[in-house]
Amino acid sequence: MIVRIWHGYTTKENADAYAQLVTSKIFREIEIKSGDGFHGAQLLKREMAEEVEFTTIIWFRNLEAIKELTGEDYETAYIPKETRNFLSQFDSKVTHSHLLYSSVE
Repeated sequence: MIVRIWHGYTTKENADAYAQLVTSKIFREIEIKSGDGFHGAQLLKREMAEEVEFTTIIWFRNLEAIKELTGEDYETAYIPKETRNFLSQFDSKVTHSHLLYSSVE
């Protein structure tokens, strides 16, 4: 299992709309584009002094499933155009880690 982690930031005013878009539409689109290798997604929210940080964690069976979504340049962040309007800043690259252990089922 590979975990793909990315961070994006919004203004406090845009936070709810961004979260709604990602959870109701974008994660579903990622699932469809990734095929059977998609194993779920999580969205974390952290309120900061001036903005809101969102961390997306997306679970994939293997690197090939990630490439179904991104193409060969799989370390570049996948940021759908419609979400960019809400983001004040974001990571241009993502991190990938292999899951070695989890107590979450």
